[in-house]
Amino acid sequence: MTSSTVLELPRTRVPDPVDAPTLRWGILGPGWIAQRFVESLQRNTAQEVTAVASRGLTRAQAFADNWGIRRAHGNYDALLASEDVDVVYVATPHTAHFDCAMAALDHGKHVVIEKPLALNGAQGRAIQERAAALGLFCMEAMWTSFLPKFDVIDQILEAGLLGTIRTVLADHGERFETDHRIYDPALAGGPLLDLGTYPVSLAYRVLGVPTAVAALGEPANDMVNGQISAVLSWAGIAQASLNTTILADTPNTASICGDKGMIVLDSTFYRPGAFTVRLGDGRSARYDDPVDGYVGGLAFEAAEAARRITAGDIESPVHPLDAAIATLDILDEIRRQVGITFPGEG
Repeated sequence: MTSSTVLELPRTRVPDPVDAPTLRWGILGPGWIAQRFVESLQRNTAQEVTAVASRGLTRAQAFADNWGIRRAHGNYDALLASEDVDVVYVATPHTAHFDCAMAALDHGKHVVIEKPLALNGAQGRAIQERAAALGLFCMEAMWTSFLPKFDVIDQILEAGLLGTIRTVLADHGERFETDHRIYDPALAGGPLLDLGTYPVSLAYRVLGVPTAVAALGEPANDMVNGQISAVLSWAGIAQASLNTTILADTPNTASICGDKGMIVLDSTFYRPGAFTVRLGDGRSARYDDPVDGYVGGLAFEAAEAARRITAGDIESPVHPLDAAIATLDILDEIRRQVGITFPGEG
């Protein structure tokens, strides 16, 4: 490759998570994602997890014993009343995010809420307003937004290397067995909140709020949706073509395409990993990241929260609540068109 075809990429500006100030974390909901979150913090940060709570003590105690956490609580209020918890990580099922976030804030705790922030845009706004009124930090744990590779992508877009963005393509599909919780309608099942959040969030990150949304869906069974494809439009400028499904494994790739070049993100696009930049003038570059998944990636969101809380901020500029709420608004419109409702909305 000649020097004329080599493209030099910017360096990531994301600090090492281990350097973030130490805060004391409490975990609400000792499930699958909470396990990966705690493991990531313990391996990659100086953060301290001091307490975990579940709706029953047995499950919370097992989690605490496994991860060396001092306190286990058999209900959420007991953890929220603890004096040795600075910030609460809400890792409950989607349908409990709103109530848990509001309860944490009302107990005077900063809060990081596993994605999605809430079931819908209205709930998201209520959380944002409560946090602002109380002067407490609140952030959606959309871990993708905090990864070093997405900071590099942001810099590429800010520099205009791709020109005017015309097309975003993204999919996130995984085949699940019917006994998985994603098939449970009482837990807001279906692909949209678990998987579809990622493609929609990417499209918003690149292009902002769309002017139009068109969506079609296919059922998984009589109770939950199984697959959705959506086209988002920014009138006269760009489109995004997005797909999410629980019925089949898909490539899980994404592309950001402008009139001067493109970025192609490897599978799985929302995790740590690699991407390729190709410009119309023949220059290209490859960005490589350690492909260490959740354990390597979740630490960045926790470190960002710790830095912002220590600084006295109530939101993160890396992933502000407006971005989380805008994503929920798009998901709300997709659901309206497809005919999906979730329990506990309002």
